Amino acid sequence: MSNPACQTIMQNQRLYFLDWLRICAFFLLVLYHTGMYYVTWDWHVKAPHPSTAIEPLMLLSSPWRMCLLFLIGGAAAAFLLDKLGGKGLAKERSKRLLVPLIFGMFFIVPPQSYFEVVSDVAYQGSYFDFMQLYVRAFHGFCDNNGCLDLPTWNHLWFLPYLWIYTLLLAVIGSLRIQAMGAWLLRQLQGWKLFVLPVAFLAVGRILLLPHWPHTHNLTSDWHNHAMSLPYFLLGAAMARRGEFWQRLENVRFAALGFFLASWASIIFYYASGDTYKDWLPLARVVYALCQWSAIIAVCGFGHRHLNFDSAKRRYLTQAVFPVYILHQTLIICLAMALRAANLAPATEGALIVVLTLAISFGVFEVVRRVPLLQPLFGVGKAAGTTPAAKDGLVQHLA
Repeated sequence: MSNPACQTIMQNQRLYFLDWLRICAFFLLVLYHTGMYYVTWDWHVKAPHPSTAIEPLMLLSSPWRMCLLFLIGGAAAAFLLDKLGGKGLAKERSKRLLVPLIFGMFFIVPPQSYFEVVSDVAYQGSYFDFMQLYVRAFHGFCDNNGCLDLPTWNHLWFLPYLWIYTLLLAVIGSLRIQAMGAWLLRQLQGWKLFVLPVAFLAVGRILLLPHWPHTHNLTSDWHNHAMSLPYFLLGAAMARRGEFWQRLENVRFAALGFFLASWASIIFYYASGDTYKDWLPLARVVYALCQWSAIIAVCGFGHRHLNFDSAKRRYLTQAVFPVYILHQTLIICLAMALRAANLAPATEGALIVVLTLAISFGVFEVVRRVPLLQPLFGVGKAAGTTPAAKDGLVQHLA
């Protein structure tokens, strides 16, 4: 059953700034995945001449962006837990997350895998031929790095992880998560607000990451779970703890300084090649500092400057999930289509970003008007039509 006291708290403490941060994080994802086409890091398809030029800029967001989304996802799930109860939360999130996931795996993601095998293993078949292999879970597209798993969820990996964590929260229950929040609030103050989370994250990177690098396959992605699940639970535990968000605001400038210093250190370490390879454990501690200090800074500045409602927030809160579902497929398809034009990377990249956003919002405008399409893209009722819809975190979660 729902807890009336918790409902009252929820109605009086709307964390609008988390909605704005979620919107910004997902749009940042469009820029990041466009950048992945041009850098030297492994990705589904690559530009003809990958470069290291923008990799430092990519590192400005890669340590913390998905952690922020899990933190926000946990806060949203906590509000829903109080509103719907454990069973209601599990039912609502299963519908909201699994339907777009399954739809995406078979109708949105396949072009990514098609262009990947065309690029990597010189596949000559048509897209229709490829889809017949895709739905049969063909495992013969292999190169020196291994074989491509089909079907796949690629960038939609966030959805099954969020679903599993939400089911866990439903089992934990509202009272236990509130008790966890009270305990964490006592611990995370003063110097411990920085040191304890960084120590926890650093131990995970040192002990788990060498054995379980990130695969996004859910079942053997243990370092990713050891990082993402705590952020989700932290968001759930602190959803109604206004004092916690105020603490982050109070130290936002210090956190920004730590973030920029650790970011610069990471760039130096990567640029040095094997010169400082024995310093890898220390580099992982610095990476953990970069990640957590960025979370503090982003949430702190967000709490200070973005904790307000507007029609734009309500519109973008609905739009961001369809944009997330569509964006990577659009980026890859546009990148492959523009190759023949031989545009300068900066021009081509900007064009890809603009077209990706334009097409995504165009699709959203269609989806929001067609009820049958809305569940496929995680779109609920029009924002602002109910009291719950005004609590973007309650109504929209991706």
